[in-house]
Amino acid sequence: MVKNRKDGQVSSYVCPTELIAFSDRIDEFKKIHAEVVTISTNSKFSLLTATQVPRNERGFGMMKIPLISDENHKISRDYGILDEEKGVSYRGFFVIDEKGIIRQITINDKQVGRSVDEALRLVQAYQFSDKNEQYCPVDWHPGDECMKPTLQDSLKYYQKHY
Repeated sequence: MVKNRKDGQVSSYVCPTELIAFSDRIDEFKKIHAEVVTISTNSKFSLLTATQVPRNERGFGMMKIPLISDENHKISRDYGILDEEKGVSYRGFFVIDEKGIIRQITINDKQVGRSVDEALRLVQAYQFSDKNEQYCPVDWHPGDECMKPTLQDSLKYYQKHY
């Protein structure tokens, strides 16, 4: 992996696809009052250059989300996603609520990108669960059935669905 390239290409093959996808869909996150922040071990200069390179040339193009440089690796180290030997971080995804509590941690290896759809679903599920004091089962999406965290209600859910 190449670090801090001057040609606007960041040090990953998959990360740009993720950053572009999250940027392009930022309005969906804003609609549910969620913020998206990206953090990279690349330098701020490398990230800036990447925004000036067209997407079809492996750049970011125009971005609608903040790009934060973690060149000193403090953030990556604090969140436990830094590969110390290579000096790069794994693909971490964190849902942090308005109280600053981490609600979700997903860490991908370098070969597989994160899903914007799953990120949206998780944020919506945590918001719904907090607001309605209900639990969201597997593959829950807004409008789907949930269950109250009681033995009786969960049993009704299981009897209906299994």
